[in-house]
Amino acid sequence: MATKSAVSARRLRLAVELRKMRERAGMTSTEAARTLGMGGGALSNIESARFGVSPERLRAMARAYSCSDQAFVEALVDIAVDKTRGWWETNQETLPSGLLHLAELEHHAVALRTAYTTHISGLLQTHDHAREIFRQVIPRPTPPEVEHRVSHRIRRQDIIHRTDPVPYRTVIHEAALRMRVGGRNVARAQLKHLLDMSEREHITVRILPFDVGAFPGSGQSINYMYGPVPQLDTAQLDQFHGPVLLDAEALLEKYRNLLDVVEATALSPEKSRDFIHTIVREL
Repeated sequence: MATKSAVSARRLRLAVELRKMRERAGMTSTEAARTLGMGGGALSNIESARFGVSPERLRAMARAYSCSDQAFVEALVDIAVDKTRGWWETNQETLPSGLLHLAELEHHAVALRTAYTTHISGLLQTHDHAREIFRQVIPRPTPPEVEHRVSHRIRRQDIIHRTDPVPYRTVIHEAALRMRVGGRNVARAQLKHLLDMSEREHITVRILPFDVGAFPGSGQSINYMYGPVPQLDTAQLDQFHGPVLLDAEALLEKYRNLLDVVEATALSPEKSRDFIHTIVREL
């Protein structure tokens, strides 16, 4: 059930970035609170996302911490002042917080990149394909729970269908294409949908055929969401227990480099479409 303690992904990220900013300045929370003229408890509440922070206070914190990156500071201000409620918040009582955070971060991303070995990206799945995927979740969800998750996944796809779609690049392994999720008819419809989506100007689909052999990051699904500034990028990894969000700068750089290598290893978009056509004909 939703509670007042439910905190959005971006508000959590704001709190994390303010704490990291203070730590980079070499200041303890006590020193920072004294410099800012505020109580230690208030600063702790801001850094744990229990309290919000005003633009004026945020800019004062940046000055106190000697942060001169104005683009970064203003990007944080944008998060602090954003009071809009996203559609995903209506699912707080029915879906895990990880899925809600993913939808929120995708919605606010300026660009997206993904790489999948055994699955087709959720942003490019059909209703029937997604429904079969969620039926396989352990522990088994009830039919209403499955439908809630399918609806959420399809609603996430708004970001690539809206009038100002998010630029999206994905790499998909041949293994995911050949899995007959839901049977022959569902699999064929899914591949045809993937082909249709790959023709859109803002979507790039690349295929990694079995022939490439081993490659960096094999076995790991990666969602990478670009923020308004590089410091606010987020990488999301799918784990058995649920999605994991990463924001450490070293890890973000690692996954950007990994995606670069995987894309360079994959077929070109044109050859990828030909490859998908071939698999469709074989079904």
